[in-house]
Amino acid sequence: MPGAIQTCSTMSCQCKGVEQEFNDKLASRELWWYRMRGPRSTTRQLIELVRRAAAGSVESLLDIGGGIGAIQHSFAQTGTAVIQNVDASPAYLDAAQVEAGRSGDDAVRTYVKGDFVDVADTVAAADAVTLDRVICCYDDVEALVGLSAAKAKRVYGLVFPRVNILSRIAFGAINKMMEIRRSCFRGFLHSPERVDEMMFDGGFEVFARKRRLLWQIVVYKRRVTE
Repeated sequence: MPGAIQTCSTMSCQCKGVEQEFNDKLASRELWWYRMRGPRSTTRQLIELVRRAAAGSVESLLDIGGGIGAIQHSFAQTGTAVIQNVDASPAYLDAAQVEAGRSGDDAVRTYVKGDFVDVADTVAAADAVTLDRVICCYDDVEALVGLSAAKAKRVYGLVFPRVNILSRIAFGAINKMMEIRRSCFRGFLHSPERVDEMMFDGGFEVFARKRRLLWQIVVYKRRVTE
Protein backbone atom coordinates (compact mmCIF):
# COMPACT_ATOMS: atom_id res chain seq x y z
CA MET A 1 0.00 0.00 0.00
CA PRO A 2 1.91 3.08 -1.24
CA GLY A 3 2.02 6.12 1.01
CA ALA A 4 2.54 9.85 0.62
CA ILE A 5 6.04 11.28 0.30
CA GLN A 6 7.04 13.61 3.11
CA THR A 7 9.81 16.11 2.42
CA CYS A 8 12.62 17.69 4.38
CA SER A 9 13.62 21.19 3.29
CA THR A 10 17.23 21.01 4.46
CA MET A 11 19.81 18.78 2.82
CA SER A 12 23.59 18.66 2.91
CA CYS A 13 25.66 19.24 -0.22
CA GLN A 14 26.32 15.49 -0.23
CA CYS A 15 22.60 14.72 -0.29
CA LYS A 16 22.08 17.24 -3.06
CA GLY A 17 24.75 15.33 -4.94
CA VAL A 18 22.83 12.11 -4.30
CA GLU A 19 19.71 13.73 -5.77
CA GLN A 20 21.71 14.78 -8.83
CA GLU A 21 23.49 11.47 -9.45
CA PHE A 22 20.70 9.05 -8.51
CA ASN A 23 18.26 10.53 -10.95
CA ASP A 24 15.21 9.42 -12.97
CA LYS A 25 17.32 7.73 -15.63
CA LEU A 26 19.26 5.62 -13.14
CA ALA A 27 16.14 4.81 -11.11
CA SER A 28 14.30 3.65 -14.24
CA ARG A 29 17.22 1.44 -15.25
CA GLU A 30 17.48 -0.12 -11.79
CA LEU A 31 13.72 -0.69 -11.62
CA TRP A 32 13.81 -2.43 -15.02
CA TRP A 33 16.67 -4.64 -13.85
CA TYR A 34 14.88 -5.44 -10.59
CA ARG A 35 11.75 -6.51 -12.45
CA MET A 36 13.85 -8.71 -14.73
CA ARG A 37 16.25 -10.26 -12.20
CA GLY A 38 15.11 -9.35 -8.68
CA PRO A 39 17.42 -7.85 -6.02
CA ARG A 40 21.17 -7.87 -6.65
CA SER A 41 23.08 -10.63 -4.90
CA THR A 42 24.39 -8.58 -1.95
CA THR A 43 20.88 -7.25 -1.31
CA ARG A 44 19.44 -10.78 -1.37
CA GLN A 45 22.05 -11.86 1.13
CA LEU A 46 21.29 -8.88 3.38
CA ILE A 47 17.58 -9.71 3.32
CA GLU A 48 18.26 -13.35 4.16
CA LEU A 49 20.58 -12.51 7.06
CA VAL A 50 18.20 -9.91 8.52
CA ARG A 51 15.40 -12.48 8.45
CA ARG A 52 17.60 -15.05 10.16
CA ALA A 53 18.67 -12.56 12.83
CA ALA A 54 15.04 -11.64 13.46
CA ALA A 55 14.03 -15.32 13.58
CA GLY A 56 11.81 -14.72 10.56
CA SER A 57 9.55 -12.13 12.20
CA VAL A 58 9.91 -8.47 11.17
CA GLU A 59 6.82 -6.44 11.98
CA SER A 60 8.33 -3.08 11.00
CA LEU A 61 11.19 -2.02 8.72
CA LEU A 62 13.14 1.22 8.35
CA ASP A 63 15.04 1.21 5.05
CA ILE A 64 17.43 4.16 4.75
CA GLY A 65 18.61 5.03 1.25
CA GLY A 66 16.41 2.23 0.00
CA GLY A 67 16.75 2.92 -3.72
CA ILE A 68 13.97 1.39 -5.79
CA GLY A 69 12.79 -0.45 -2.69
CA ALA A 70 14.04 -4.01 -3.22
CA ILE A 71 14.38 -4.68 0.52
CA GLN A 72 11.02 -3.08 1.28
CA HIS A 73 9.18 -5.10 -1.36
CA SER A 74 10.71 -8.34 -0.16
CA PHE A 75 9.70 -7.81 3.46
CA ALA A 76 6.24 -6.53 2.53
CA GLN A 77 5.62 -9.74 0.59
CA THR A 78 6.35 -11.81 3.70
CA GLY A 79 4.14 -9.93 6.12
CA THR A 80 6.01 -6.86 7.34
CA ALA A 81 3.18 -4.48 8.17
CA VAL A 82 4.89 -1.07 8.54
CA ILE A 83 7.66 0.17 6.25
CA GLN A 84 9.49 3.50 6.31
CA ASN A 85 11.72 4.59 3.44
CA VAL A 86 14.05 7.59 3.88
CA ASP A 87 16.00 8.67 0.81
CA ALA A 88 17.63 11.84 -0.50
CA SER A 89 16.75 10.90 -4.09
CA PRO A 90 13.20 11.80 -5.18
CA ALA A 91 13.66 9.62 -8.27
CA TYR A 92 14.29 6.56 -6.12
CA LEU A 93 11.37 7.38 -3.82
CA ASP A 94 9.07 7.65 -6.84
CA ALA A 95 10.34 4.35 -8.25
CA ALA A 96 9.91 2.57 -4.90
CA GLN A 97 6.37 3.89 -4.63
CA VAL A 98 5.49 2.83 -8.18
CA GLU A 99 6.73 -0.70 -7.54
CA ALA A 100 4.90 -0.85 -4.21
CA GLY A 101 1.70 -0.04 -6.09
CA ARG A 102 2.21 -3.16 -8.22
CA SER A 103 2.80 -5.48 -5.28
CA GLY A 104 -0.73 -5.89 -3.96
CA ASP A 105 0.42 -6.37 -0.36
CA ASP A 106 -1.09 -4.67 2.69
CA ALA A 107 2.02 -2.99 4.14
CA VAL A 108 1.60 0.60 5.29
CA ARG A 109 4.44 2.60 3.80
CA THR A 110 5.86 6.04 4.58
CA TYR A 111 8.28 7.83 2.26
CA VAL A 112 10.51 10.61 3.56
CA LYS A 113 12.71 12.68 1.25
CA GLY A 114 15.83 14.06 2.88
CA ASP A 115 19.07 13.48 4.75
CA PHE A 116 18.35 10.84 7.40
CA VAL A 117 20.61 12.61 9.90
CA ASP A 118 18.42 15.71 9.54
CA VAL A 119 15.08 13.90 9.80
CA ALA A 120 15.97 11.17 12.31
CA ASP A 121 13.87 12.75 15.06
CA THR A 122 10.75 12.42 12.89
CA VAL A 123 11.30 8.74 12.03
CA ALA A 124 9.89 5.95 14.20
CA ALA A 125 11.93 3.03 15.50
CA ALA A 126 11.53 -0.32 13.74
CA ASP A 127 12.25 -3.99 14.35
CA ALA A 128 14.86 -3.94 11.59
CA VAL A 129 16.88 -1.09 10.07
CA THR A 130 18.73 -1.55 6.77
CA LEU A 131 21.27 0.56 4.88
CA ASP A 132 22.23 -1.10 1.61
CA ARG A 133 25.27 0.65 0.07
CA VAL A 134 24.42 3.84 1.95
CA ILE A 135 27.14 4.69 4.47
CA CYS A 136 29.66 4.82 1.61
CA CYS A 137 27.61 7.75 0.24
CA TYR A 138 27.82 9.76 3.47
CA ASP A 139 30.72 11.64 5.00
CA ASP A 140 29.71 11.61 8.69
CA VAL A 141 29.57 7.90 9.49
CA GLU A 142 29.41 8.61 13.22
CA ALA A 143 26.16 10.53 12.89
CA LEU A 144 24.57 8.26 10.30
CA VAL A 145 25.34 4.96 12.02
CA GLY A 146 24.72 6.32 15.51
CA LEU A 147 21.31 7.80 14.73
CA SER A 148 20.13 4.96 12.53
CA ALA A 149 21.25 2.20 14.92
CA ALA A 150 19.28 3.92 17.69
CA LYS A 151 16.14 3.28 15.61
CA ALA A 152 16.73 -0.50 15.45
CA LYS A 153 14.76 -2.39 18.07
CA ARG A 154 16.23 -5.78 17.18
CA VAL A 155 18.30 -5.99 13.98
CA TYR A 156 20.54 -3.65 12.00
CA GLY A 157 21.85 -4.58 8.55
CA LEU A 158 24.48 -2.99 6.32
CA VAL A 159 26.07 -3.45 2.94
CA PHE A 160 29.17 -1.27 2.56
CA PRO A 161 32.62 -1.46 0.95
CA ARG A 162 35.58 -3.32 2.31
CA VAL A 163 38.71 -1.20 2.69
CA ASN A 164 41.30 -2.73 0.36
CA ILE A 165 43.33 -1.82 -2.69
CA LEU A 166 40.41 -2.51 -5.03
CA SER A 167 37.99 -0.27 -3.15
CA ARG A 168 40.57 2.51 -2.85
CA ILE A 169 41.13 2.47 -6.61
CA ALA A 170 37.40 2.29 -7.37
CA PHE A 171 36.40 5.09 -5.01
CA GLY A 172 39.35 7.23 -6.06
CA ALA A 173 38.20 6.97 -9.69
CA ILE A 174 34.57 7.71 -8.78
CA ASN A 175 35.50 10.77 -6.75
CA LYS A 176 37.79 12.10 -9.47
CA MET A 177 34.95 11.79 -11.97
CA MET A 178 32.58 13.60 -9.59
CA GLU A 179 35.14 16.37 -9.15
CA ILE A 180 35.48 16.80 -12.91
CA ARG A 181 31.70 16.96 -13.24
CA ARG A 182 31.54 19.46 -10.36
CA SER A 183 29.10 17.23 -8.52
CA CYS A 184 28.67 17.47 -4.75
CA PHE A 185 28.53 13.69 -4.55
CA ARG A 186 31.51 11.78 -3.14
CA GLY A 187 32.07 8.18 -2.08
CA PHE A 188 33.61 7.32 1.30
CA LEU A 189 35.45 4.30 2.65
CA HIS A 190 34.63 3.98 6.34
CA SER A 191 36.50 1.74 8.74
CA PRO A 192 34.61 -1.53 9.41
CA GLU A 193 36.32 -1.67 12.79
CA ARG A 194 34.93 1.74 13.72
CA VAL A 195 31.44 0.70 12.62
CA ASP A 196 31.73 -2.42 14.79
CA GLU A 197 32.82 -0.28 17.75
CA MET A 198 29.86 2.06 17.37
CA MET A 199 27.44 -0.84 17.11
CA PHE A 200 28.91 -2.56 20.17
CA ASP A 201 28.70 0.68 22.15
CA GLY A 202 25.09 1.00 21.00
CA GLY A 203 24.17 -2.39 22.45
CA PHE A 204 24.60 -4.66 19.40
CA GLU A 205 26.72 -7.67 18.51
CA VAL A 206 27.67 -9.08 15.12
CA PHE A 207 25.19 -11.72 14.01
CA ALA A 208 26.77 -12.43 10.62
CA ARG A 209 29.42 -10.99 8.32
CA LYS A 210 29.86 -12.01 4.69
CA ARG A 211 32.68 -10.61 2.58
CA ARG A 212 32.82 -10.19 -1.19
CA LEU A 213 35.72 -8.83 -3.21
CA LEU A 214 34.54 -5.21 -2.88
CA TRP A 215 31.49 -5.33 -0.60
CA GLN A 216 30.68 -6.75 2.82
CA ILE A 217 27.31 -7.63 4.28
CA VAL A 218 27.10 -7.20 8.06
CA VAL A 219 24.06 -7.81 10.25
CA TYR A 220 24.02 -6.86 13.93
CA LYS A 221 21.59 -8.08 16.58
CA ARG A 222 20.71 -6.14 19.70
CA ARG A 223 22.17 -7.79 22.80
CA VAL A 224 19.72 -9.21 25.27
CA THR A 225 20.28 -7.80 28.74
CA GLU A 226 19.39 -9.63 31.93
